[in-house]
Amino acid sequence: MVATGAVDRALDQRSSRSMDREAAGSSTQDSAVADVLKTPEQKAREEAARKAAAAKKAADEAKKKAAEQPTPVAGLDQTQMNNAKAIVDTGKAMGLPKQAYLAAVMCALQESRLYNLASYALPESWSYSNQGGGSDHDSVGLFQQRPSAGWGSIRDIMTPSYAASSFYQRLVNVSGWQGMALTYAIQAVQVSAFPDAYAQHQDQAQTIVDALAP
Repeated sequence: MVATGAVDRALDQRSSRSMDREAAGSSTQDSAVADVLKTPEQKAREEAARKAAAAKKAADEAKKKAAEQPTPVAGLDQTQMNNAKAIVDTGKAMGLPKQAYLAAVMCALQESRLYNLASYALPESWSYSNQGGGSDHDSVGLFQQRPSAGWGSIRDIMTPSYAASSFYQRLVNVSGWQGMALTYAIQAVQVSAFPDAYAQHQDQAQTIVDALAP
């Protein structure tokens, strides 16, 4: 037989749950009644307040996002400056010196004008976030790296932080790179047909890097 005390406790618990449900139902009903009793003016004011709160939240989020973006310098637009920041931030995370950031930004200015480019030769590349396209073989991304040359998958190279880290990894493995003219250090990484072309971007790149890594 079940002890009388246990039965009583079970009945008490069921009764408590029932009262909780009734209270919740009563509260919902009260709220619904209150809504019905509101005047059109009250409803209009509440709706206006909700819209104002939503607009303020959206404005605050937009302001926060804008504050996180670096101010463009050296003639760049916001997209280019954001990409430069991604390059510099990657170098910082790898513990590299400022000279490495300068080389990377010089390179990206020459190769892609600091835009993350897809390739017309690689349809897959258009599946990823991009800022236009190029037609130099299968070159993609900020540094125009080629999947066929072992730089990584198309998806990887189209990711700015990955592309930058790949550039840096090869740069630091160039013997004596810090003592070279940067255009030749970059050329040792990129193996471009125009090794002197990077030099023309050094002053602009210096301004960009100084703004991002003062």
